[in-house]
Amino acid sequence: MNTLTQVLAETSETPIPYRFGCQVQQCSARTTKSQKPYFELQLVDIAQTISLKVWSNHPQFDQVPTLKPGMFLAIEGNFTKSQYGLESNDWQWSSLGELEKEQLLSGDPSLRAKQDQDYQAITTLVAGINDPRLKGLCDLFLSDFGAKFQRAAAARKNHHARRGGLVEHVSLMMQSAAALCTVYPQLNKDLLLTAVLFHDCGKLWENNYPEEDFHQVYTLHAEALGHISLGIELVNKLWKDLITSQTTSDWQHLSPPNEHVRIHLLHLIASHHGQLDFGSPVVPKTPEAFALHYIDNLDAKMEMCAMSYESSSKLANNIHEKMFPLPSNLLTPLPHHQPEER
Repeated sequence: MNTLTQVLAETSETPIPYRFGCQVQQCSARTTKSQKPYFELQLVDIAQTISLKVWSNHPQFDQVPTLKPGMFLAIEGNFTKSQYGLESNDWQWSSLGELEKEQLLSGDPSLRAKQDQDYQAITTLVAGINDPRLKGLCDLFLSDFGAKFQRAAAARKNHHARRGGLVEHVSLMMQSAAALCTVYPQLNKDLLLTAVLFHDCGKLWENNYPEEDFHQVYTLHAEALGHISLGIELVNKLWKDLITSQTTSDWQHLSPPNEHVRIHLLHLIASHHGQLDFGSPVVPKTPEAFALHYIDNLDAKMEMCAMSYESSSKLANNIHEKMFPLPSNLLTPLPHHQPEER
């Protein structure tokens, strides 16, 4: 059984036969310009989301209304890829068997191994934090919310929009932050690493998945408050639990003062989008806040570029079609120099 990643990476203008498992995310009734009815299916697995159109001449067209979000399907047919996405004129669906469903939920082995490595990198960097308050806060978060953290996506679309995507995003950001602190030693490394871990922690509710589901759920408090507000609320709760415990009574004499540490961490979470019109309630006002914003933006853009190279059509040699939200067509990157062998 193929994965959606394989299908998207390998399809071209020439039809290729595939059989892949997926879950129905959404089924929408549409009409063409000539008022002919069709359905658009949003299908997901652990790493990808695709859209398939079911035209009125499809042999299973009348059965489409029975497809509900959450159902697991096996899709089989000959597929091509055009500027409009994945297409096929002869595909069929059937219910996914229990064994294949278990395999689908466990995810692609290579992606699962990568996410395990990313989570290990996070725990290693947290272990190196020197400030006991910030390290204690990170440890408490990973202990209480580690499983939920490992299921969350970094977004609903655009970048790292997959189960486990938030761990990938945070891991690369923490590694980038650690490297940047060697160039700019004036940065508070403990604060910056902690802020990276917590900057999107509200997405554990805004972009999370149930334990056995690829469908991101919508919740009232996530829609009403957004991940920045939820992140601030979570950090305040964990901080209160931590700072009032018996084992932290000696922290009252640490420098800088506890309240200053908390406020600076909250400022980084609040300002990490960089601009008021991008959703931040406050703009960056410290070096660490500027660093966090640009590290976040950089990792998101690197992921968007990778996604575009993987799935966009080529307009010409070395020119890839623009994919939202990138601002323009992408050029094929310059290969690394390969020294000649003597």
